Amino acid sequence: MSIKQDVFADLDVVTDDGAVLATNTSTLSITTIAAATDRPEQVVGVHFMNPVPVMDGVEVVVGEKTALGVVEVAHAFAESLEKETWEANDKPGFVSNRILMPWINEGVRALDEGVATKDDIDRGMKLGTNVPMGPLELADHIGLDVCLDATETLHEQLGERFRPAYLLTRKVEAGDLGKKTGAGFYEYY
Repeated sequence: MSIKQDVFADLDVVTDDGAVLATNTSTLSITTIAAATDRPEQVVGVHFMNPVPVMDGVEVVVGEKTALGVVEVAHAFAESLEKETWEANDKPGFVSNRILMPWINEGVRALDEGVATKDDIDRGMKLGTNVPMGPLELADHIGLDVCLDATETLHEQLGERFRPAYLLTRKVEAGDLGKKTGAGFYEYY
């Protein structure tokens, strides 16, 4: 958060007064980031889904003081990139990660507790819910470190129901971050 606030404080000084200040963040508060500027009404979240080249969605996050016109600019910008948008208020995890991270986290718990193999967990979720990837495969694509960070943020803000799974923490500590390191829940060689 402190890095984002420093960057936005600098942007506040070096950009034109009418500039929209946008950030891509999956869990950090837009309102808190905007507080580092003298124009919080011009700060908006533009949360691209990962992996960006593959995913069609962008979550537009509205801070406590974000102006309606700025929200409209954010939607138009994302749509100009041929993305589809939805809107979320600046609440912990917004829409996407508020729902996605517990789903991934529970998939990790199910694996750690021996409910099923990683393949059967992912296969069951793909076939049972019509999603393109199961929670473990998706976590590998996002990056286990990113998933852990987002889940820890939700845990801090929303309590015990968002506590990160032990196995997720253990994998990150071991450096197994998913596709980007060649190993996570699956191997990528």
